[in-house]
Amino acid sequence: MIRILLADDEAMIRAGVRAILQSDPELNVVAEAGDGRQAVDLAISHHPDVALLDIRMPRLDGLAAAAELRRVAPGTAVVMLTTFGEDDYIAKALDVGASGFLLKSGDPRELIAGIHAVADGAAYLSPKVAQRVITQLAGGKMARGAAARDRIAALTEREREVLALLGAGMSNAEIARRLHIVEGTVKAYVSAILTRLDVRNRVQAAIIAHEAGLIA
Repeated sequence: MIRILLADDEAMIRAGVRAILQSDPELNVVAEAGDGRQAVDLAISHHPDVALLDIRMPRLDGLAAAAELRRVAPGTAVVMLTTFGEDDYIAKALDVGASGFLLKSGDPRELIAGIHAVADGAAYLSPKVAQRVITQLAGGKMARGAAARDRIAALTEREREVLALLGAGMSNAEIARRLHIVEGTVKAYVSAILTRLDVRNRVQAAIIAHEAGLIA
C-alpha cells in the first residue's frame, strides 16, 4: 500500500481527491490536513510515502510546507496539486524539492499515475506542465547545454549512465533491472548524483540530463 497524506483547505476538494485515490486498491489516504502547518505535523506522526499538497493554503502554503517536509520528513515524497499552472509556481515547486506537479483540471488517471510514479522513486509532471517546462528549456538551449555538460563532467561513467536513465523517467527499480544491479545501489548512485550536481530532486537532475544531451 502507498500511504498518502492529503492537504487542501477545501473539504469538498479533499473529498473528491480522496474518492479518486481510493478507487485504486494500492492507495491509502492515511491523513488529511486543512492547512500546510497541519500537513507538516501529520507527516511527522503518520510517515506517509507521499504528501499531496495544494499550493494555496492558510497558515503555511504548499510550497513552504514542501520545503519544511524536505527537512523534517525526507522520506515523504511531495506532489503539488493545484488549479494554478503558472510557470513561477512550477519553478518554485521544483526548487523546494517537489517530485510531482499536477493540475486539478487534469484527468483523474494522471493523479493516480503520478502518485504511483513518485512513490516508486520517479518524478511526474502532468502533460500540460511538462509542455511548459519543455518550452522553457527550448529557449537558450545552447547556453544551458554547455553549462549542463560542465556540471556532469564530475560524474563517473556509471553515474552518467544512471543519470541518463533517470532523465528518461525510469524509477529506481527500472534502472536496477536495466543495469542488472540491486535497487539499493541505484539509490546510492542517485543520492551521489544529486549531491555532485548540487540539485534537490530527480526532476532537476533530469533537466540537466536533457540539457547535457544524455538523452536523445
